[in-house]
This record gives sequence, C-alpha cells and structure tokens, in this order.
Amino acid sequence: MSHSPALGFDPAPGNPAAVLTLAKKLLASANSLGEASRVVDALASNSSGWQGEAATAFRASLSRDLPRYLRSAHTSLAEAARRLTAWHDTLVAHRALAARYESQAAAATTEPALADARRLARELAAEHAAAAARVAKTLNAAADRLAPKEPGVFASLWQKITEDPADALSNASAILGAAGALVALACPPAGLAIMLVGSGLSLAALAMHASDPKFRKSLTDGATRGEFDADFWKSSVTLLGDAAGAVPGIGAVASGAKAGTAAARAAMAAAPEASAIASLAPGARSFASTTWSTGLQVQEIESPITAWALRSADPTVRKSVSLAMPVMGAATATGDYLSDSDSVEQASTAADGVRGAVDDLPSAAAKSAHVWSVVRG
Repeated sequence: MSHSPALGFDPAPGNPAAVLTLAKKLLASANSLGEASRVVDALASNSSGWQGEAATAFRASLSRDLPRYLRSAHTSLAEAARRLTAWHDTLVAHRALAARYESQAAAATTEPALADARRLARELAAEHAAAAARVAKTLNAAADRLAPKEPGVFASLWQKITEDPADALSNASAILGAAGALVALACPPAGLAIMLVGSGLSLAALAMHASDPKFRKSLTDGATRGEFDADFWKSSVTLLGDAAGAVPGIGAVASGAKAGTAAARAAMAAAPEASAIASLAPGARSFASTTWSTGLQVQEIESPITAWALRSADPTVRKSVSLAMPVMGAATATGDYLSDSDSVEQASTAADGVRGAVDDLPSAAAKSAHVWSVVRG
C-alpha cells in the first residue's frame, strides 16, 4: 500500500533510520580494520630482533599482501560509511519534501492543484531515483575494492607457471611424454619428435631445479638432518622425473653427435684440400640420421620391471600398461594446476614416486645402457 495515498505513489522510498544504523556499523568495521592494519605494521617493524627462517617467513607474510588488503578494506568501508551517511541526509530531505507534496495533494480542492502536487512529486521521484543510483554505484565500487578478486582460471594458471617455471617445465615435459607415447601409436616419427621436445624441457627443468637453493636445501636437509618431510619427497621425485625425462633426448643427441663428428672427420680425411665447412654437410646428415634412429630405438625400450611383470601377458595388455605410465604422469602434472590442496599434492607425489621407481628409473637405466652401447660401438 502506498504511504502517500493522495499522490498515489511514494516519491522517496527508504528508511533513514536503517540507513543510518548501517552507516554506523560500517564505520565501526572500518575503524577496526584500521586498527588491525596498524597492529600488523607494528608487528612487522618490531620483529627485527627475531632472526632465523621462521622470522623471515613471518615478516615476509606480514609485509606482502596482508597490510595492503587491510588498508584497502579500511578505506573502502570508511568511504561506504561516508556515502551512506550522506544518503541518509538526502533521504531525510527527500522524505520531508514527499510529505509536503502529499499534504498539498490531500488539501487540493481543484484538479489543477492536485496535478501540480503530483508533478512536483514525480520530479522528486526522478531526482530520488538518480541519487539512489549514484549511491549504489559508489557502494559497488567500494565493494570491488574491499578485497582482492580471485583470479580467473587462466590468470591462476599463468600465476602458478610464473611463480615456479622449473616445475612448469617438468609438468610440460610429463604432458608431452604422454602425448608422444599416444601419437607414436599411429605415427612413430611424430611421437619421437614430441619425445625429443619433452626431453629438452626435462633437461631445462633439471638445470633450473639444480640451481635453485631452496630446492637443493630440501634435499640436503633430508640427507644430512633426516628431515624427510613433504618438501624432501616432492623434490626427490621431481629430480628423479627430470633426470629420467632428459635421458632419451640426451642419449639420442649424444649418439648423433658422435656419428656426426666421425662423419665430418672422415670427409676431411678423404678430401684434405676441402675446407672445414665442406665437411660439415656429411657430419650434419650423419648427426640427424643417427639421432633419429637412436631415438626410435630408445622409444621402444620398456622398463625392465614392467617387461618382467608382464612377460606372459598379451601384447595389447603390455602396450596399454606402457601407455598408462606416461598418462599417469600427465594426470599428476595437470593436477598441479587444478588444485591447491596439500592432500592432492601429496597424493600426486606418491603416485609419481611409485611410477618413477617402477617405470621411469628402470626405463631410464635401460635406455642409458642402450645409448652407451651405441656410443661405444
């Protein structure tokens, strides 16, 4: 039912008391956040006497995002409180005008007088609606600044990649390993090309991990202090995966390099009057062909453990199991980007550890032995 029966509508709807109560609550919350911000700043500045890794981590956590978020929330809530207080005053004034126009309409004795009161009320209603929209826009903007936005899927993915590029290379190598194994079923040369790219990524990841002091520390702490925590096992499994993934590519390139060097030297011996550059062509051809043929041979080598366990199985079953291992690696690599759960990460580490012990490490050893025999021969 309309609160202005003579006008037929309410030109200035709203509850000034409720708006004022909300503004006071927002101001109190803003003051609390401001005090929390000052406490955090004081904690960060007064902890200089506390030394060690825990102290460094504590100061880093306080000095990164928390103070900025607290200040942003304080500013946003204080601004919202000011805007609501101003809206309360505007609402009171508008409702006073609405009451006056209602009185004029109720006291009107002629149709023109009633129409004039209603015209003024409609003008007030338009002004009231515009003012309310401006306040709503301001409050929405304050809410947007109140807290950090959760990144989108792609932004979150990119953030994880840039935060740890070495792990990103390891994961990319695992995914390419599965892709190469699947593609090789239909087109072995294409699968080999993918495998060589994945091996290159594994080698790059191995170099980056080995040069990371934090990564090395988790390993040395386990070896020297017996700190076999989650970081130790994750680093160990990652190092194993990087090394195993790099073996096929390194082996193929090593055998190709030996063959290419021998071909170049033979070309120079056969035509000593030719320039050294002329001998590069047969060397390059030998390098490419030997690298490719060795890569195809390495691609077919299975893990001795898997081969022994499935020695009496159907060839289709053996092929399915050999594919399951790289696919599992791709699944755990992808899982790193789909969840931040510690339990998921630990489960992935355990799965990768089992896969590495059963398949990656024995397979890498067998492939290394084969490549060594090729290089020595």
